[in-house]
Amino acid sequence: MKGKILITGATGNLGGLVIDALLSKIEANQIAGLVRDTNKAEVLQAKGIDIREGNYDDESSLEKAFSGVEKIYFISGNDLDKRVAQHKNIVAAAEKAGVKHVVYTSFGRKDESENSPIYPVAKGHLAAEDALKNASLDYTILKHNLYMEVIPLFAGENLLESKTLLLPAKDGKTGFMARKDMAVLAAEILTGEGHENKTYEVSAEKAFTFAEIAALISEVSGTEINYVSPNPEEFAETLKGYGVPQPAIDMTVMFAIGIAQGEFDETATTYRDFTGNEPTSLKTFLADTYGK
Repeated sequence: MKGKILITGATGNLGGLVIDALLSKIEANQIAGLVRDTNKAEVLQAKGIDIREGNYDDESSLEKAFSGVEKIYFISGNDLDKRVAQHKNIVAAAEKAGVKHVVYTSFGRKDESENSPIYPVAKGHLAAEDALKNASLDYTILKHNLYMEVIPLFAGENLLESKTLLLPAKDGKTGFMARKDMAVLAAEILTGEGHENKTYEVSAEKAFTFAEIAALISEVSGTEINYVSPNPEEFAETLKGYGVPQPAIDMTVMFAIGIAQGEFDETATTYRDFTGNEPTSLKTFLADTYGK
């Protein structure tokens, strides 16, 4: 490989794991990390990563940061209001800088219409995918399912005390996948061949309902956890009573309704197919999180 592999969002959770996964495959001097604040990148610099400063809002800063880069692992922005424009900036800057291949962290979904309960999340991803497909570079789209790491956020930090997993997800299933497995898969694709202009489902091999998740937490923790699925309005009022900020309530309700409607019940063998290994099981993750 002539140019470097650049990871955007390099100081974030996923970005950091992807860099670690890449370090097991290639030399540090072949890896660059895009950050907004270089002061927060000291740990990466100590590993020998080439730190590039750039902002998703500033296309010219991105074009400069992408100089000499062959492949980009493009992690979607987390500002839902701004990211349609931000994602277009990244693709435009990559094209101008002569980047050959962009691997994008999109998300799995069934309904792409504006009627989808998760359209506020979807529109930024759809804009990125559209820009990539119309750009003069190769792309790989990774349709990520939800991280296993969001389960404790949905369940609440006092789950073992409250003994109730409260979420309006009904009996909808989700193919939750561990973030570290998504990172290992990313490193495999970034250093492998034959992934140009492909779209991959990145999901677990089995999807679970929250009733099944509550049963698994009960098993690994020794505390009986009940799953209750109220209507979304009741749920929102309950969270408001606990002082949860409104944006967090809105986001949780949106994802719960999406789960209830089957938006995230996709399963896939992509991880096993490309790495030859078994992905982290949900029971293992929950045991690490809630185990005795």
